[in-house]
Amino acid sequence: MIIVYRISQFLDINSFHLSSYLMDLSYILTHLGENREDYFNAVAPPIIQSSNFTYKTFAEFRRVLKDEAHNPLYTRGCNPTVAILRKKMAELEGAEDSLIFSSGSAACAAAIIANVNAGDHIVCVQKPYSWTYKLLTQFLPRFGVEYTFVDGVDVENFRKAIQPNTKVLYLESPNSISFELQDIEACVKLAKEYNLVSICDNSYSSPLYQNPIKMGVDIVVHSGTKYINGHSDVVAGVLCGSNEMVAKIFAFEFMGLGANISPNDAWLILRGLRTLALRLQRSQESTLKVVEYLEKHPKVESVIYPWSKSHPQYELAQKQMKGAGGLFSAVFKAKDLATMEKFCEAMADVFLMAVSWGGYESLQVPTALFYTLDTLGGNAPTLPFTMVRYYIGLEDPDMIIAAFDKALLLI
Repeated sequence: MIIVYRISQFLDINSFHLSSYLMDLSYILTHLGENREDYFNAVAPPIIQSSNFTYKTFAEFRRVLKDEAHNPLYTRGCNPTVAILRKKMAELEGAEDSLIFSSGSAACAAAIIANVNAGDHIVCVQKPYSWTYKLLTQFLPRFGVEYTFVDGVDVENFRKAIQPNTKVLYLESPNSISFELQDIEACVKLAKEYNLVSICDNSYSSPLYQNPIKMGVDIVVHSGTKYINGHSDVVAGVLCGSNEMVAKIFAFEFMGLGANISPNDAWLILRGLRTLALRLQRSQESTLKVVEYLEKHPKVESVIYPWSKSHPQYELAQKQMKGAGGLFSAVFKAKDLATMEKFCEAMADVFLMAVSWGGYESLQVPTALFYTLDTLGGNAPTLPFTMVRYYIGLEDPDMIIAAFDKALLLI
C-alpha cells in the first residue's frame, strides 16, 4: 500500500530526507524520524527522560530560543522522543506539523481556544465528545464565547447557524456513539466561504482511515489514547495542522497551559504505532463479521456502523473514509433496564464494561448505565436504554459471536 505524503521539514533534531515523495505507510510507522545513528544505532528510539537541555555557546542557545517548538530546550516545549512522534503524526495526517498533548480533550480545547476571543461564536456538530461539549457549554461561556449545536447530517444546518461573530466550525465525523457523519468537503467549502477556522475530531477513524486535512480542514485533533496508542496504557492527544497554525497554538495554548506529554508516554505510543495498520485491519474484519451477525438476529432492533450498508450515510462513509475500525452501537429489543443490565453483565467476560476504545480488548458502554446515575443535572438521557456501544478488539470474532448467542437468550 503506497500513500503519497508531503515530507515535512521540521524538527531539526530528527530531520530526514527522501529522494522521492512517495512514502510507504509501513515506513512512516516503523522508521520515519528515527535517526538511529544519533542514538547508538538502537533499533527502538530512546526515552530521553530529561526535563532540561544544555548548550555550550551563545550562538547555539540563541538558535534554540528562537524556535523552541522544534529544538530541545525544556521538555514542556520540545523533547527528542516526543519529536519523533510529532513527525510521524504529521506525516500520517498529511499535515505540515503536529503537537502531542497530555489528553485528547486538551488537544480539542487548545484547537478551539486558540481561535476564539470574548464575544465570538462557535458552530459545533451536535453530540460531540462529552468533554468538548462541556468546554463549549460550561467553560468558554464564562469568557463570553457563544455556541450553537446543529445536526451535521445536512451541511445547510451549519450555514443557518453561522452568525456575524462566528469564528469556528467544529466537526466530529463520525461521532463516537451514534456515528453520524458530516460531509467534510462541503463543510470545508462553507467554512472558507465565511472565513471560519475548521476543526475536525478524527478519533473515530484514525489517520489511516480518514484524512480531513487532505479535504481542506484547518486543524485535525485526535484522542491518541485510542487507536494511535492502542494498548490502553497511555492518555494522549494529537493536533495536526499547518506550520502557521501549529506555531500559533504552540506559543500560547500549548506552552501556556502546559499540556505536554511525558517522554515515556510518547515512547509507548511510538511502540503502539508499529502495529497500527495491523490492529485496525484485524479490528475492522472482526467487526464486520459481528455486525453482520447482529443485524440478522431477531432480538436486535438495529446496528449503527458506518461501514455497514444499513447505515443511512453509507455512501458518504465510502467516499471520505478508507475504513471504519471496530466501534459501533447496537439497539436491542429489551423491555426494561433490569433485562439490559443482566444482558450486559452476561457479556462482561468478553466485552469489558469500560469507556474508551482502540486497545487490544473488546469493550462495551451500555447507555442503561446513565439511567441510574444522578450526574446529568436533572436531564434525562437522550439515547435509548437499549443501546450499547461496542468496541471489537483483537479477540477471535467467533468467540464474540458465541458469547452473544448465549447472552441474547436473556432478552
